[in-house]
Amino acid sequence: MSLMHLSFYSAFTLSTLGLAFHRTHLVSALLCLESMMLSMYIALSMWPAENQATSSTLLPILMLAFSACEAGTGLAMLVASTRTHGSDHLHNLNLLQC
Repeated sequence: MSLMHLSFYSAFTLSTLGLAFHRTHLVSALLCLESMMLSMYIALSMWPAENQATSSTLLPILMLAFSACEAGTGLAMLVASTRTHGSDHLHNLNLLQC
């Protein structure tokens, strides 16, 4: 395994662990999700260059579009929960009360 692959895998693993263990604020959860998407985007951008495959060059652009939609939805949820609950703590949010 090359150093580049190790850095992508470790970045994705660290952001997954951050999402699993540091769930106090919605902002930190969204930041971990964005770092996961960024590591996946970089890995998908480097993959066609390593394999000399031109047929999969559209995948990073699609991943970037979905990442932008995910970020916009996350920020909208952050603003809505902050307006209704007064903070972005995840323990204040309860799906059964909706």
